Amino acid sequence: MAEILIVSLGSTSGLRAADAELAGALERAGASVAVVAARPPREVRTLALTDLVWARAARAAAQRGIAEHRPRAVLYATVTAALLWPRPGAIRYDAPAAANRPGRHGLWQRPLERRRLRAAPLLVPQAPGTLAESPTPHAPAVVVAIPVEPSGPAALRDIAAITYAANPEKKGLDRVLAAWAAARREGEELVVTGTERVPRAPGVRAAGPLEPAAYRALLRRARVFVTAPRREDYGVAQLEALADGCLLVTTASPGPYAALPLARDLDARLVTDDLAPALRAALDDPAPDYAERALQAIAPYRRAAVDAVVREALLPRLLGADGP
Repeated sequence: MAEILIVSLGSTSGLRAADAELAGALERAGASVAVVAARPPREVRTLALTDLVWARAARAAAQRGIAEHRPRAVLYATVTAALLWPRPGAIRYDAPAAANRPGRHGLWQRPLERRRLRAAPLLVPQAPGTLAESPTPHAPAVVVAIPVEPSGPAALRDIAAITYAANPEKKGLDRVLAAWAAARREGEELVVTGTERVPRAPGVRAAGPLEPAAYRALLRRARVFVTAPRREDYGVAQLEALADGCLLVTTASPGPYAALPLARDLDARLVTDDLAPALRAALDDPAPDYAERALQAIAPYRRAAVDAVVREALLPRLLGADGP
């Protein structure tokens, strides 16, 4: 038996890591937690069908978990995991389908999502912007961030810039590469992580997908993290870059984008659609004490702060709002 059952979609490594972090925070708060993961379904061609097969897989996982663990509360990790729920529960999510599934991509998800967000006993958005994008009326909410921590001691900053582009189109890799081509000076290198699909260009190195420890080791060597997402649902990579001492150069992308207001406060010159001069400003004229101020800025996203929210606000609401 477990007090709380987390139904994990687990369709990406980032989702799996976030679900493990939440389970750990709930356990540190004193709850007994079980996590059940959806079994990966077959690949399909459209976003609407992809959401459907994953929602069905999450429903099957929830049914297994409820039968095995008889939880007091169920927490569905992502809106997709909750769409076909067998039992109402809290919903943990980074962005609603109303915002990230426009047009035909969310034809069936958006109306069902509105019903789920109203019927859920509790919403657990990852950022205030997530809740702001959610259709109203909706259930009460407790915002719980994904925690980030520095990954280790600072290293020699021998890499000029780094970017993360597991989804090159969504992360705006083409825009990053164009800006780098305009801004780069001889001897400077941009390291592209998360994908092998990187056009050959001077001063660009494709590192491909990396294990988390190897990726964070590169962050500690980089002076600048540059990104130009077409939409950012949360942006944990940017928070990790700030935690590891990189200057954040970014476009003012739409979406909940947790790190965007932090980046503006740290150095507004580096938040712009004109990335090339922002890159040069970061490399040639970095704001004083940027890394130290970045650590202060991410304080609400560090594990101790997130644990406090889980202990003082989330856990009491979970166990009080969704009884047996």
